[in-house]
Formats: sequence, structure tokens, C-alpha cells
Amino acid sequence: MSTHISVPPQLLLERILTLEIVRVTERAAVSAARLRGHGQEKAADQAAVDAMRRELNKLPIEGTVVIGEGERDEAPMLFIGEKVGLNAGPQVDIAVDPLEGTTLCAKNMPGAIATMAMADGGTLLHAPDVYMEKLAVGPGYAKGVVELDASPADNVRRLAKAKGVEPGAITVLVLDRPRHADIIAGIRSTGAAVRLITDGDVAGVIHCADPDNTGVDMYIGTGGAPEGVLAAAALRCIGGQMQCRLILDSDEKRERAHKMGVTDPKMIYGIEDMVRGDCLFAATGVTTGSLLSGVKFRKDVIETETVVMRSVTGTVRYIKAEHRQLDKFHLD
Repeated sequence: MSTHISVPPQLLLERILTLEIVRVTERAAVSAARLRGHGQEKAADQAAVDAMRRELNKLPIEGTVVIGEGERDEAPMLFIGEKVGLNAGPQVDIAVDPLEGTTLCAKNMPGAIATMAMADGGTLLHAPDVYMEKLAVGPGYAKGVVELDASPADNVRRLAKAKGVEPGAITVLVLDRPRHADIIAGIRSTGAAVRLITDGDVAGVIHCADPDNTGVDMYIGTGGAPEGVLAAAALRCIGGQMQCRLILDSDEKRERAHKMGVTDPKMIYGIEDMVRGDCLFAATGVTTGSLLSGVKFRKDVIETETVVMRSVTGTVRYIKAEHRQLDKFHLD
């Protein structure tokens, strides 16, 4: 008589897939890391995409990429709507950014990561590849403590009051872009500090969830909608608040969004609007940053560091791995 362990369907994401999605981001990170510092953004991104796609197609899932490398016409792989997995197992929505911080990787600068999220089918926001306004704070505050339509200065003051400190004790993370000049000036007008990052706003938003260690209280600015949904998946697991609005400033973008089911182009999305069900989030470091260590190539070992989170339990695992069977990282 054979015995087997059966896993109830509602635990499948947790029990079976937690380690599996770590393998997906590990492979993508290692492939991208081979091109660190080579100045080849597209090649590094493509290497990460190819590796991630190969691993996703080995998983016992019926997966649909809802946040990917762009829409079908412009992305060679992992485009929005692509089906992945062995077509057996749970139906899941997948969001990917195989190499967040392509410039960081190409220049061998800190903070490039390979990241993905997986959620119950039909529960992730299907967002077009457009810009999105974003505002995020960490856990422990009353709902609505900051608001997307309030000015940056007003949000700093509101957060400082809720935290019981002067505005000068608040630090806000902002992507270093010319379009953010007014936001930066508004924040600094209160006496608060601005920390600028060159790329990587998924990691940037995650920093808000752990201000004691990162020193970051709030994230403000516009960035890609795909990264917004990935960041929302992470905050869904570890706590915090986020408000986002798609920037649909042309008929063509409004039409694309409408085809994906966006009925109100001015809607402000909270975390629960972007990630409705149980979800897993994983990120592996490509270059060493404040969130994760980068890939290390030793003589006979490749080392990786990954964070994997699950929303239902709020569990956050950091997995430092030593890979000795190195041929698994080579092309099939």
C-alpha cells in the first residue's frame, strides 16, 4: 500500500510553489548576473527573461502572465497574456519583472533584482505597460493616513503627525527623474529628507515596509505600472499601504487599458484592488543592494539570496542558497 501526502488546494500556493518560485527568480538572477557591468541592458534583460520562462514552464500550474515584459507585439517572451506552466495544477496569475534595474545590472550598480509574483487566477490587476502614479507607506498607520491626491508636503506632514515626529525626521524615497522635480521640492519644503534612487522602484516601495532598518518612511512618484503591481504584491504580504493611478494620457493608452478591463481610467487603486487573492512574491538579488545580496560566482559554487513572501500567513523567508550543480544554470 503506497502512502502519499495530499495538500489541500487552498494550501497549494504555499506548500508546493513557495520554493518553486524561488527557483524561477534564482535562475533569472544568475543569467542576468553573468552580464553585470557589460553595458548591455537588452542582453541582460533577455537572458533573465529566457531563464525565467524556462523555469515557469516546468511548474505544475496553469499560469497566465498578466504583468509581463510588455504586450505581445513588442516582447519576444513573457508578454502579457502568455500561458506558462505544464497546463496542470492550479490556475494562477503571474506578474514578472525578470530584471528590475536593467541599467543597474548593465553598470554593475547596487539594487538590480529578478522578481515575480504569483496569485490565484483572476486576482491580479491586468495593467497595461504604462506609467502609474504611486504613493506607499509602511505598516502600522490608520487607513488613509496619506492620500495620492494630497500634495507631497501635506503627505509628509500627515505621516509625521501619525508617527509622532517632526517632518524633519521623515525620509521619502523618490526615483531620480526630471519629472519628479516638483515632488522633491515639495518634500524638502517641509524639512523632510529625500533619498534618490536611479532605478528599481519595486525594491524602493518594499523599503517603506521596514523603516527601522531602511530609514525610508514613504515612497512617492511615477513609474511603470507593472512594477506597481509587483510592489503591491509584496506589500500585501508584509503590510503597508499603497495608492496608485494609471497614467492614461492618450486615446491609445485608454483603449489598451479598456481592453484589459480597466473601466474607470481615473480610479485610485489600493493594494487590495491590485492583488485580491492569496499571493506569493519572490525576488533574488542580481547586484548587491540594500534589500538583497547579489549573485556570487565562486570556483565551484554559485551563491544567491532570495526573499519569498506569502500574503495569507505574512511569512517572509530569506533563502541563501549555494548551488553546486552548475549545469542547471546553462541553456537547455
